[in-house]
Amino acid sequence: MAQAEVGVFGGSGFYSFLDDVEEVTIDTPYGATSAPLTIGEVGGRRVAFLPRHGRKHELPPHRIPYRANVWAMRELGVRTIVGPCAAGSLQAHVHPGELVVVDQLVDRTWGRPDTFFDGPEVHHVSFADPYDAAMRSSLVAGARRLELAVHDGGTMVVVQGPRFSTRAESRWFTSMGWEVINMTGHPEAVLAAELAIPYAAVALITDYDVGLEGAAGVEPVTQEMVFAFFEGNLERVRALLFEAIPSLP
Repeated sequence: MAQAEVGVFGGSGFYSFLDDVEEVTIDTPYGATSAPLTIGEVGGRRVAFLPRHGRKHELPPHRIPYRANVWAMRELGVRTIVGPCAAGSLQAHVHPGELVVVDQLVDRTWGRPDTFFDGPEVHHVSFADPYDAAMRSSLVAGARRLELAVHDGGTMVVVQGPRFSTRAESRWFTSMGWEVINMTGHPEAVLAAELAIPYAAVALITDYDVGLEGAAGVEPVTQEMVFAFFEGNLERVRALLFEAIPSLP
């Protein structure tokens, strides 16, 4: 079987990564992955890429086969996973176009299969710090070398989707001091933790969330707005990955 050291999950608008690749399909105990995986090389390291939503964004956040996706990465030998994602800002000082290398997560999803330990084997994994500190440092340092606007740390609240938040929900999240809102950060991070694979997430801010009062340009977000913004700024995410992957632990 093909092998890789580093795994990358692509988010909304991020459906391919490398040009010279080997495509592999992996059968998992949890069914098919979102798409076939592609394996290439970055800075001398073998990298496996998988678009979470499928190659044509056919999978909504609550239907992504998270367990199959993470299991497939493990089957390839991946020992480090980076999860780029599109996200909204919940704080006025976090601006669209900036990156947030998050350090905490709040789960507001429901009904998603979110563990490999459904029984009879039971294991309660530690999840106090969802994101690997050394990986986070590599990503932040890479962004700064590229002179990209990056926030070192921030809490990402993960909502069920596929709808966006009400104004009341958004104001509540902002009042809690959380920085970033997203629909796919859970259960990807905890599944990686259950398989003891270090994981880090980097959020590209595409918009101000609808309850963020006082920030310029706040209006109800649409799917078209998110996709267009991410596509226009995707090269920032690609550049960061090419810069940081060779130095990931």
